[in-house]
Amino acid sequence: MAPRPLIGLTTSRPSEGPLQGYHGTPRQYAQAITHVGGSPILLPTLPELAEDLAARVDALLLIGGVDIHPQYYGQVPRRHLGEVDEERDAFEHALYRAVRILGKPILGICRGMQLINVFEGGTLHQHLPDVPGLWADHAQVGRAPTLGHAVEFLPDSRLGRAHPGSSLVNSYHHQAVDVLAAGLKATATAPDGVIEGIEGEGLLGVQWHPELLFDRHPHALGTFTAFMTFLN
Repeated sequence: MAPRPLIGLTTSRPSEGPLQGYHGTPRQYAQAITHVGGSPILLPTLPELAEDLAARVDALLLIGGVDIHPQYYGQVPRRHLGEVDEERDAFEHALYRAVRILGKPILGICRGMQLINVFEGGTLHQHLPDVPGLWADHAQVGRAPTLGHAVEFLPDSRLGRAHPGSSLVNSYHHQAVDVLAAGLKATATAPDGVIEGIEGEGLLGVQWHPELLFDRHPHALGTFTAFMTFLN
């Protein structure tokens, strides 16, 4: 039997309290990767090891988390910008570049999707409630496995093939893609036009959290199935 592909998962840390020095990843990300045939491994936030870690994995999953510092997309912090983690930003930027140079696929979830867009040259809305005309509940109160708004998938795309037709997703974000980076395509959108899924060469990103849904809503596993097609 061939070994399972090794999927590196980025990690986060609590911003305060006795566990502040610990780096970890919610177990649902690892469970989802396991369900689709991958072998997950957690990557500590150590910028000096970014190139070495990139070389050891077959693919990368950028997990959700706090806001990206706006300096990465040429802006200054504005009112309502949330918590940022500059060490994590620096590590994930170095890791992303190393993985891209090696030609390995990357999946981004929530913050991770935003990172893909930013690191490829795009920008973000720093706070969606400040954007005129948006009305979908992108920061829903109901926690998983509660579903939020619908998304519409581009049929001829990895996400579209993995999610035939429209699909309901959860939504826990106050930032989103503004200017889409060159080389990326929007392949899922919310009813109010917010970009919810992106794809590029070796790149896949979703704005929702499928790892919190798949055990109760099997269609959510489609995101991870679509990602693994890069490795088939």
